[in-house]
Amino acid sequence: MQHPPALTDWLLDTDPALRWQVQRDLLDAPEHVWQQTRAEMATTGMAARLLALQDDDGQWAGGAYFPGRADPRALNRPDDDQGQPYTATTWTLNTLREWGLDPAALAGTADKLAASSRWEYDDLPYWGGEVDCCINAFTLANGAWLGTDVGGLVDWFPEHQLDDGGWNCEWVEGSTRSSFHSTLNSIKGILWYEQWTGGHDALRDSRQRAQEYLLERRLLYRGSTGERVGEWVEYLAYPLRWVYTALNVLDHLRAASLYDGVAPDPRAADAVEIVRAARQPDGRWLQGRRYRGQVWFDVDAPVGDPSPWLTFLATRVLDWWDEGRAA
Repeated sequence: MQHPPALTDWLLDTDPALRWQVQRDLLDAPEHVWQQTRAEMATTGMAARLLALQDDDGQWAGGAYFPGRADPRALNRPDDDQGQPYTATTWTLNTLREWGLDPAALAGTADKLAASSRWEYDDLPYWGGEVDCCINAFTLANGAWLGTDVGGLVDWFPEHQLDDGGWNCEWVEGSTRSSFHSTLNSIKGILWYEQWTGGHDALRDSRQRAQEYLLERRLLYRGSTGERVGEWVEYLAYPLRWVYTALNVLDHLRAASLYDGVAPDPRAADAVEIVRAARQPDGRWLQGRRYRGQVWFDVDAPVGDPSPWLTFLATRVLDWWDEGRAA
């Protein structure tokens, strides 16, 4: 799809973590071009900064999901103690993986984490996961990316899928009704595992069943009442984090449809229009909010400013949708 040169030039004037994806997904650049940009991440820009913050034992901030210590190198803002911190190991691995860092840049990390990192829940070993389906999905994806054995989690997801088709991190408290947030994080992690390992029949079936759970609700509405599931579906924020939004779920469905070789599902139309309606006249999307919680450093525009990351993700989603529906 053709895009205005002013827009693509603006997107290219960014960090290698974003620039290589713009080259590949929006500009259809030759593979050797975007691969060269992608390789720069290990030594230049934001990914290199995160790599430099890794502890000797393979962790970040001395913890698995939560920081194990205060680190003066992290960005400190007055209200960040009111939110989930994003400096510990799992969140940092999520970021590097989603940016597309070559796992070779983290050679030895998986073994170090197996030896030294334990979950804050029950002191369980890192690559075995714990009871939270979102955490387990992150671990499933990160383990596949780093090439370590996460076979226990491969079995865990089909075994813990709820009767209505999704997952809920509150299942340990007795919940039997799926959560939009938990289900999206689960299917994102499963798809990453499939993409990196060549697939797994039981996981694929679980993922597709959970996608159907969301599509039956047109990605936005409660199955019981038909009402909008929450105001958060319209949030526009990068990083996407764990929050279920129209853009976040559409970004996943795009990747899933390409992996499965299927066309966009028409039931996603309402969510697509949320994304489309937020596009500014110049073709950019604005940063809508900042999720509270300590970070190592900011990776995108301040609230209210044009966001390169949101603009890239939203443009890529609309390209996929418009091209797929036209076909």
